[in-house]
Amino acid sequence: MSTLSDWRRRIDEIDKKLVALLNERSHCALEIGKLKQAAKIPLYQPDRENEVLANAEHNNAGPLTDAAIRRLFERIIDEARAAERDAMHPDAAHRDGPSGDRQSREGRNE
Repeated sequence: MSTLSDWRRRIDEIDKKLVALLNERSHCALEIGKLKQAAKIPLYQPDRENEVLANAEHNNAGPLTDAAIRRLFERIIDEARAAERDAMHPDAAHRDGPSGDRQSREGRNE
């Protein structure tokens, strides 16, 4: 790869994979949320969150810094927790729109 468009195409391919992996991860988090709810375990578990963050940093080979990886995973965990909360309380008002999805936030209902 040597041209700008080649590199951008590669980034687009990677982004597509990232979206799929993030949604797969979110599905797992939702299933965990169901198990927590059934077992009456609190949604927020700081020890587990710290373990996930430490694992992410440990697996980081760069060029992103460990701090950057930590910030990204903190955001991923935040969004997973929000999805768990929404799943546990489906009748609650959604901050992102009626269905809580990107299309609702952007006003597109295709």
